[in-house]
Amino acid sequence: MSDTRALLQERLAELDSEIADLKEVRLDPGAVSFGKRIGEGTNEAIDRLNKIGVVDALEAKRSEVERALAKLDEGTYGECDTCGESIAPERVEAIPWATQCVRCLSR
Repeated sequence: MSDTRALLQERLAELDSEIADLKEVRLDPGAVSFGKRIGEGTNEAIDRLNKIGVVDALEAKRSEVERALAKLDEGTYGECDTCGESIAPERVEAIPWATQCVRCLSR
């Protein structure tokens, strides 16, 4: 389990880095606007809107990794949060932060 913990902590650090990078503002926020013509401000605004979606997805993934770490501490790692059954070892190996079995996830 120490390998799993290290892998999850490494993934958490990667996600934190990605999120921080995406949240970094590289342009004066006042310069971003939508206009009738596509210009630098419009392109920057569109880019920032896309980043918001990516950040939301990364933050959701971060929550999953944190939950998996908590399950390690609780002694419930590898058990489905929904039904309590064991998560298939292949799933946990492929996605170490999985907290639901495939059956419950597909519902």
